[in-house]
Amino acid sequence: MVTPPFTQLNTPYPATAYIKGYLNTKGIESDQMDLGIDTILSLFSSDGLLQLFSSVDQNDLVHASANAQRISALRETYIDTIDPIIQFLQDQDPTLAHLICERNFLPEASKFEQLEDLDWAFGTMGVRDQARHIATLYLEDIGDFIVELVDPHFGFSRYAERLGMSANSFDELYEELHLPTSYVSELMLQNLRKRIEKNTPTLICLSVPFPGNLFSALKCGQWIKTNYPNIKICMGGGYPNTELRSLSDARVFEFIDFITLDDGETPLSSLLEYLDGNIEAAMLKRTFMLEDRKVKYQNGSLFPDVKQELVGTPDYEGLHLKRYLSVIQLTNPMHRLWSDGRWNKLTMAHGCYWGKCTFCDISLSYIKDYEASSAALIVDRMEELVLQTGERGFHFVDEAAPPALMKGVAIEILKRRLVVNWWTNIRFEKSFTADLCRLLAASGCIAVSGGLEVASDRLLELIAKGVTIEQVSQVNRNFNEAGIMVHAYLMYGFSTQTDQETVDSLEVVRQMFEQGVLQSAFWHRFAMTAHSPVGLEPDQFYVQNHTAPGSFANNDLVHTDPTGADHDLYAEGLKASLYNYMHNVGLENDLQDWFEHEIPETSLPQDLIASFLANENITIPKPSQKVIWLGGPVNYDTENQILNIITKHSENQISCNVNQGQWLEQLLKDLSPSKDSKSFTYKEVEQSYQDNGLKEFTLFWLGPVVEQLKAIGLVVV
Repeated sequence: MVTPPFTQLNTPYPATAYIKGYLNTKGIESDQMDLGIDTILSLFSSDGLLQLFSSVDQNDLVHASANAQRISALRETYIDTIDPIIQFLQDQDPTLAHLICERNFLPEASKFEQLEDLDWAFGTMGVRDQARHIATLYLEDIGDFIVELVDPHFGFSRYAERLGMSANSFDELYEELHLPTSYVSELMLQNLRKRIEKNTPTLICLSVPFPGNLFSALKCGQWIKTNYPNIKICMGGGYPNTELRSLSDARVFEFIDFITLDDGETPLSSLLEYLDGNIEAAMLKRTFMLEDRKVKYQNGSLFPDVKQELVGTPDYEGLHLKRYLSVIQLTNPMHRLWSDGRWNKLTMAHGCYWGKCTFCDISLSYIKDYEASSAALIVDRMEELVLQTGERGFHFVDEAAPPALMKGVAIEILKRRLVVNWWTNIRFEKSFTADLCRLLAASGCIAVSGGLEVASDRLLELIAKGVTIEQVSQVNRNFNEAGIMVHAYLMYGFSTQTDQETVDSLEVVRQMFEQGVLQSAFWHRFAMTAHSPVGLEPDQFYVQNHTAPGSFANNDLVHTDPTGADHDLYAEGLKASLYNYMHNVGLENDLQDWFEHEIPETSLPQDLIASFLANENITIPKPSQKVIWLGGPVNYDTENQILNIITKHSENQISCNVNQGQWLEQLLKDLSPSKDSKSFTYKEVEQSYQDNGLKEFTLFWLGPVVEQLKAIGLVVV
């Protein structure tokens, strides 16, 4: 199983590890490789750069930009420094940070012109982080040189992405695949050859999650068919799942033999049965192949998809985890999670429990077929991966992690006293109360990302998001007060969005940053897709689809929005303002400052988000809610009538009478999560209170003693 170039530098894309984990449960021998990191390490090495600079046509160099000429002039310095820098970014030589930060070790080109004030960005103690940021800019300078003079398709997290995006026809890709192989592709194929000769596989599966993996996947397939014609080739992953569902161009199968759709476990099992001669082609599951020179979709399998509890634990063997690079492209702490450090990837639930957003591919399996795992099984897999990888960081890659399951996972982590840190994608549900956020933080949750999308209540209703601006503000506040960072996905250009709504959306975002309830965000231009409600029923959303079905990829739809704003006018201003807001800069600026064209004044009050955050509702817990103690050891001093509580950071004393104090001492011990403890509901706590001869529980619960306990670590979830 191969992930073709390129996805991420810091961690492998998890699809092949998931499939390998499943194949392990079936006793099927397999291996996997991240061809992207292998190619990067071959390219960014002293030998790789030596060949890179030698491959540049001198006539091209004469007409190159001043930046490229500068890098070429400093080629020996780049060749001499690249190996130590790669080792540093692999955390093999941390002491090099001091030399890097002196700023007289590495050559600097155009990327350094935008270098921020490093002391401001990292503080005086963040030497290693400063060095990683400088080293990242150094790599990006070389990347610019490659794009200009060696391979215009190159990118650190994508390759030939433009060719894969909206490729309604296969013509351009087909022509590009028959051009001479670039230097970067040659390195890729050399690495592929080494692994094939080592493993002698009978089947190679190419995982293509994104448009930026498609061209390299097909290039690999083309080369395998030429050099190893007996090896069968299958392609699967996020790109074919969304883009190739109506494939009809037979030329694709000059490069591969099969394409499977959606969850890969059962289609791959069926394909192996077919290749072993045990079933006919008609019994394959969700598989495209060539039959009588025509593309045929085979889906006669009677076997259902594999349940989540049976897919096994992801297996990273073969991915050489210590070779990945921890880079820092942006100093924003939330953005760094995507590029800095390696994360074990897991999924709490398959699909999306909400499944209503009108811009989303809710008609496809990866969204609509919701199935959750149990909390105990998820934490079992976390423990297995900690043992396997030696790393305790987890990124749950759910479409939207269910709050109830997140709560269960958090409690299970605390019961097992498992030391981990984790982050995931969520919906900004009202169920993320202050107490639930505190529980999640106690279990190791450090960040969440979620869709604020259009940041307009009218448009949020139109896209059926199921949240309001007020709700998002309060949930973000709850996460932040618990110490959990928040990243918001933002969208502009949705159907019927007016100039006024675009400006007001930006004002909502500005105020959220101003109030400190948002640490990070990213604006996406709305893309209409074929499998979303908007794409399926454009008339209902007042947009016009101008894309006819093609023979290759059919997903992104070119459309117009006759009733909306000129959305392209806002792209740069939204991007510039957000970049500054994430650095706590320009929050006091007028919104007009970010745009070159005239925009309307915001119609929102300056204290909109502040007013939402001021709304506090005191509620009595539901009888079935769980009561949990997250504070430290408790001891009641009968003589002084003081409840003593020792936390990780402080010693606390609460005055209460003997009867209450003795009852609380035992109760809080019972409420502390442990392997042998049982969960107590609010109703059971009330009953225990009464069984001990104590009266007026509601008054006690709303009184000063419980208020102090809540401040220390008593939560109801």
